[in-house]
Amino acid sequence: MSWNPAIEPGCPDEVGLDAIETLIVPRARDLGGFEVRRALPAPKRQMVGPFIFFDQAGPAELLTGQGVDVRPHPHTGLGTVTYLFRGDFHHRDSTGADQIIRPGELNWMVAGRGVTHSERTSSAARSGPNSLFGIQTWVALPDRHEDMAPMFEHYGQEALPVIEDRGVSVRLILGEAYGEKAPATMYSETFYADVALEAGSRLPMPHDHEDRGIYIVEGSISIAGQEYEASQMMVFRPGDRITVAAGDRGARLMILGGSTLSGPRYIWWNFVASSRERIEEAKAEWRAEDWGKGRFDLPANDRDEHTPLPD
Repeated sequence: MSWNPAIEPGCPDEVGLDAIETLIVPRARDLGGFEVRRALPAPKRQMVGPFIFFDQAGPAELLTGQGVDVRPHPHTGLGTVTYLFRGDFHHRDSTGADQIIRPGELNWMVAGRGVTHSERTSSAARSGPNSLFGIQTWVALPDRHEDMAPMFEHYGQEALPVIEDRGVSVRLILGEAYGEKAPATMYSETFYADVALEAGSRLPMPHDHEDRGIYIVEGSISIAGQEYEASQMMVFRPGDRITVAAGDRGARLMILGGSTLSGPRYIWWNFVASSRERIEEAKAEWRAEDWGKGRFDLPANDRDEHTPLPD
């Protein structure tokens, strides 16, 4: 299967280091038992295409009975993407979705006007020692979809396209790339994929998207002879043809991007919007705790607690 009808993969050394427009090295934060590394938003780069938030959770090893408990909390103006390498999450939200997500699967929740959800380690996983390692990203919605009704889609491993060629395996999570299309409903031009590279193998980045970035989950890659290690994100200059090479340990990457939105986005806590006024409206409604009578309700099976609005 061809990577992309328009791509002729070249040697990484043919690309200059100036093709990297932004290099992001996220700082680790300890959340009590596991680390989180936030790559987006960053001081020098808010978004990559429509992606406005990018967090790596873990890797972490948890004892029997331990797990993650993210209480019900709100979102507006975005879609959340949960993708795991190890462990599981029990997702519940105010659309009525009640879903366990496991490695290699996709949870795609579109907040639109407003949604509430919780994420907790499942009771089955807590019955013994368990692991947590995954990525959560947010995709900002274009103006015409900011006030859409919230929705949720889940896709198992078998539903996500896999492209394999000469030491490279790409699982397409969202959008379109390499001549394939993922099944989740998208509202702007997007691509997002999980890439496994054997040592020395090469990956041509999709060139038919305006914004493109790479996050190194494990291992290392080289670009123009310069090596980059795990927990780094690079964003590339539009239009350049980019090929990266895996280091001698191989690499695990998340590649992401798409078209930029028509205007700026404001982000505060879990709210994303095209105006500050929209964020103030969402803050006021969450603070009111008038569940089920406005834009926010609590998940049907997780109504005993919620995350209060930050000070």
